[in-house]
Amino acid sequence: MRIGEYSQAFRPSNRYEFSIPFQKKNIGTALASDEGAVLAALGFSKPLIATLSERARRNGTTLETELLSDGQVHEEAYYGAVARLLRLPFLPELDPDCVRDMPWQDSQLREPRQIRLEHASRSPEIAIVPEAAKLATLAGMLDAMPDLRSGMVVTGRRAVREAVWAAGAKRRVRAVVSGLFDDAPGLSARIVISGRQGFWCGVVLFTLLAALAIIPSPTLLALHLTATFLYFALLLLRLGTFLLHFGLKAPKEEPAPEGPVPVYTVMVALYREAAVAEQLAGVLKRLDWPVSKLDIKLVCEADDRETIEALKAQALGPQFEIVEVPDFGPRTKPKALSYALSGARGEFLAIYDAEDRPHPKQLREAYARFRNAPDKVACLQSPLIISNIDQSPISALFAMEYASHFRATLPVLANFSLPLPLGGTSNHFRTRILKAAGGWDPFNVTEDADLGMRLYRLGYRTETLKRQTLEDAPTSWRVWIGQRTRWYKGWLQTWLVMMRDPRRSAREMGLAAFMTFHMLIGGMLLSALIHPSIVLLVTSGIIHVLQAEEPLSPLRLTLLAMDFTNIVGSYFVFLGLGYFPMIAHERQLLGRRWLAMPLYWLMVSYAAWRAVAELRSKPFFWNKTPHAPVASTRNGAKAEHFHTSEVR
Repeated sequence: MRIGEYSQAFRPSNRYEFSIPFQKKNIGTALASDEGAVLAALGFSKPLIATLSERARRNGTTLETELLSDGQVHEEAYYGAVARLLRLPFLPELDPDCVRDMPWQDSQLREPRQIRLEHASRSPEIAIVPEAAKLATLAGMLDAMPDLRSGMVVTGRRAVREAVWAAGAKRRVRAVVSGLFDDAPGLSARIVISGRQGFWCGVVLFTLLAALAIIPSPTLLALHLTATFLYFALLLLRLGTFLLHFGLKAPKEEPAPEGPVPVYTVMVALYREAAVAEQLAGVLKRLDWPVSKLDIKLVCEADDRETIEALKAQALGPQFEIVEVPDFGPRTKPKALSYALSGARGEFLAIYDAEDRPHPKQLREAYARFRNAPDKVACLQSPLIISNIDQSPISALFAMEYASHFRATLPVLANFSLPLPLGGTSNHFRTRILKAAGGWDPFNVTEDADLGMRLYRLGYRTETLKRQTLEDAPTSWRVWIGQRTRWYKGWLQTWLVMMRDPRRSAREMGLAAFMTFHMLIGGMLLSALIHPSIVLLVTSGIIHVLQAEEPLSPLRLTLLAMDFTNIVGSYFVFLGLGYFPMIAHERQLLGRRWLAMPLYWLMVSYAAWRAVAELRSKPFFWNKTPHAPVASTRNGAKAEHFHTSEVR
């Protein structure tokens, strides 16, 4: 709807008697400084201005902001009318080649005000984005100094942002790729293994091979003992988490702060996601937050035209912005997010994946928690729930993993102020802290876990939320293996980064947190790698007991008992951690698919070994997980049930 149509629809019989001063010689004297009077001069009706005034009061914005965020008035039409009012030329689009890129110009991504255009064949111009509240002052200045008109044009907010994004693309993406490494090389995964780490890995490997060649039996026994006790320690950690989970109190609903809310940035990184563009747009439009205070950035690779065109076809509102990331450096999600971070306008920032369906009130809960939490709480993690549990044994076991991690393990860790390995989505940040921490590491393919540890090292803490985000798990072997390999590779990257200088990491985190990190990340990696060996040892030991004429030695019998306890105990603790946090509806969908757990754990082990090999051959390769809209799955109708259910 254009301006004339919009104002006509709201024009009452007793509308403002304010002539549009297009033909007046002195425009400044014809305009009042009141924002409502300016909109009236542009032809908007009195009831509409009253409505906008009420929204502006409630949201702490301006009438102009509320008008443009409504979406029914095109920005181009509005600023075109303002240009005619000021008798200035109007440029609906700006040529990026006319914009000289400077780092300070990134501020125009957040608050577009003006930009200098340098032309090859004529004098430079200043493209301005006039504010209605200051229009009378501007008009008066133009009346007093008419020579200014020759070097001034009017444009819109979106046009400025698009020009600045394009003009600074190369400089910005290079800074993102090298920024963390240049500022804090010890925190970057760009170097896979440092020289010192490579040296000690060589020493350990040589010593182990030499010991196996010289004294094979004692060496194998020592390895067996080490693996058994480490596995048992991880079992105790999981058992402790299981018991502590039941002692946690349900998080109380924080009272919503009074008054206007701040701008909230929502970022979604997309690559080859045309299939879910419509679903994503619908989900984000349902977020319970004033549209005038939403800054939604859909971050796409510049050469992924199919996804970009699919998004543009959704008639996205003014709160949406498509950010195109240049093809430079590793093509990873963290690089794309860090690239878009420079344009984030919000005091708070949330990350979602393309297939996510967050609870509509999740931003409200996060904002209330941030406002009532100490400043050192830099991040809040929402629980992720798998909605296609009953599609396959893989999705069922995946759902149990998520329930264990997001609804049992993370709340326990947060309760004791321990470091949290974040999920890659539904993270809510204080934007200034996220920027100060360096954003995401573009070279770490599990950027969430890495960022969670880095924030903790810098003195910040992460807590958990109650309102959930729905996701669909992979249902096929090929897709699941690709995703899980990437996860393990990223966790291994994170562990190596933390162990660049273990004494410094322990000092920054504290001994308890440092040991927890090793159990969470290192222990998870180790248990996945040695799981087949433990299964093989238990199986061979049982066969020996059943078939051998002579009994096992006390040491061998003790090891067999511990190995058996490790395997069976791990299965039962995993079931408890995954099953009990689920609601009744999830348990019903789960059925007996949990019986596939032994095979699933062997799949996990295969992915871990594959990740170790891939870390050497292609450390920064991002294995893309394909997504499909929920409506195309047979479980789509059931998914929405979770939005009306209470999660534990």
